[in-house]
Amino acid sequence: MQRFDRYMLSQLMVVFGFFALVLVMVYWVNASVSLFDELITDGHSAGIFLEFTLLSLPAVIALVMPMAAFGAAVYVTNRMAGESEMTVLKAAGLSPWRLARPVLVFGVLVAVMASVLAHVLVPASAGKLRLRESEISVSVSARLLHEGTFLHPARGVTFYIREITANGELLDVYLSDRRSVGRVFTYTAENAYVLRDDAGTRLTMRTGMAQDLRLADDTLSITNFNDLTYDISALVAPDGVPGRKARAISTRELLTDTDAVAQELNDRPGQILQEAHGRFEQALLCVVAALIGYAALMSASFSRFGATRQIVGAIFLLVLVKLVESTVNTPVRNSAALWPLVYLPSLVGLGIAAALLARASRNFRPACRPSEAPA
Repeated sequence: MQRFDRYMLSQLMVVFGFFALVLVMVYWVNASVSLFDELITDGHSAGIFLEFTLLSLPAVIALVMPMAAFGAAVYVTNRMAGESEMTVLKAAGLSPWRLARPVLVFGVLVAVMASVLAHVLVPASAGKLRLRESEISVSVSARLLHEGTFLHPARGVTFYIREITANGELLDVYLSDRRSVGRVFTYTAENAYVLRDDAGTRLTMRTGMAQDLRLADDTLSITNFNDLTYDISALVAPDGVPGRKARAISTRELLTDTDAVAQELNDRPGQILQEAHGRFEQALLCVVAALIGYAALMSASFSRFGATRQIVGAIFLLVLVKLVESTVNTPVRNSAALWPLVYLPSLVGLGIAAALLARASRNFRPACRPSEAPA
């Protein structure tokens, strides 16, 4: 039996790795598309894009682990039943409860990996990602120096550069500033340079025209210039130092300094506790998903049409567990005293798995020992 446990556990881990890889790639590519559009079109390099996608990877892996565990349990159980391995084991006197042991061990192993992600890697990557977002927000090249595109570095400001030469010269520059009430300033220049010093960042434009439109009386003033300096420090400065997010804070701090963290993040204590206990719940859901996938197929009676109905039913039960999770989140966030409700989805899932195994064991009869065989 130990050999069987190791055999089934190895099968579960291999299939789990395959499902996890596929799901991670699907979710990661989907997230990377929007991230690519946001970073590259703002002038960031491919290296920044790669760094950001790698920092978002732990959160994606943590998200798909319960689904991968469920898929592995369903696939392996269905394959072993189709190849009559489960039938042979039942004929040898092994109950569905006993056959669930390698599935339970598999779920615990996946839960341990999910715990490492939820409590260590995801907060660390989220904090690093938040820091990098703050650092690149002050980049002049990212906010302004992007040729051939109309940029909006601030509300009411439009900036355009036709071309940027190898020595940093900006050709055919257009700048529209509508931040002043009742006035629109428009600057065009044949070329310009961005200069930075201790006083700030300035745009020096040469050979151009400045237009001042007064909206009150529709008066337009035009000035031709040979050299004009425009302060763009406000356009390239960050909007503010980003504060921490609950996702980037360690679980220990969330549990021990709940009120202080809630005040810092301007959140309710219930939201902080929901984030902290949700990390434990995410790991427990890996165990629940694996057991539901196994138990749903073990409770099925023989059918020449296969186990399609049971697989669909298992998916429905997993969705039911997620619906319970969504239902309890709102009360917990509103009242910190209700934090035990965070674990209700796992309890419901374990109850469902136990009910399915009890149903599967209803018609099970242990094999008789030789000494107990009738004469």
